[in-house]
Amino acid sequence: MNEIEANEISHAYEGAGGRKRSLRGVTLEVREGELLAVLGRNGCGKSTLVKHFNGLIPLQKGGLSVSGMDAQDPENLQNIRRACGMVFQNPDNQFVSSIVGEDIAFGPENFGVPETEIPKRVSSALAAVGLAGFEARAPQMLSGGQKQRAAVAGVLAVSPEIVVFDEATAMLDPEGRREVLDIIRRLRDEGKKTVVMISHYVEEAVFADRVALMKDGAISCVGTPREVLTDPALLAEAGLLPPFPVRVCCALKERGIELLRCPLTMEELAEELCR
Repeated sequence: MNEIEANEISHAYEGAGGRKRSLRGVTLEVREGELLAVLGRNGCGKSTLVKHFNGLIPLQKGGLSVSGMDAQDPENLQNIRRACGMVFQNPDNQFVSSIVGEDIAFGPENFGVPETEIPKRVSSALAAVGLAGFEARAPQMLSGGQKQRAAVAGVLAVSPEIVVFDEATAMLDPEGRREVLDIIRRLRDEGKKTVVMISHYVEEAVFADRVALMKDGAISCVGTPREVLTDPALLAEAGLLPPFPVRVCCALKERGIELLRCPLTMEELAEELCR
């Protein structure tokens, strides 16, 4: 079953210089329970695409189904936004309260969750992101990684079927990125959510189920991480560099040293070099 089905979506923004096309006939399926990474350079249209998934941007042209609901029907908008939660690049832009617990309760309250159930949802969501007991904290007193995890908790408290991470690690230090990526992996591995992860860091896509490359507002390729991320020419067309282990493999090959397989991770690189 597909959680999201996009069919020939096109979109153009109105600007001072006229209409600028940002999506050009995008067709893409997101399967139930999978982690799909969408990679591309800044400005390629990936954020515009995923903002269609929860109705932040209305359809101009094409078709879109989210959790079986037609996104063109305005009566489905509220349910689509409940089914598809979004975590954005800057967590500060997602906070609506000066207290973490109240902020996380905001989503369930607005979607009509019974008042007696909301405290349980808040506690459960915070525990899921490693912030148990942070209900009374002030968001501005948290680290960058903690802020982003609290933003994730706010989305999880609504119990969406799909979670979209739109460049959610771009503003974080290495430790904060690791924390958020660990949460993304757990959401997929525990089989609870369908996850779409938008990034221009190719290393973040190595643990995805599938990878979609975007270039100039269109999908140029969809495949497994090993199919996509070990192809330097394919990545170069999208303006991306391969992961470091792949670059090492290519450099060794140019010097006449062939590894048995092209490694995707540092662990695989160490294994191949020792072999």
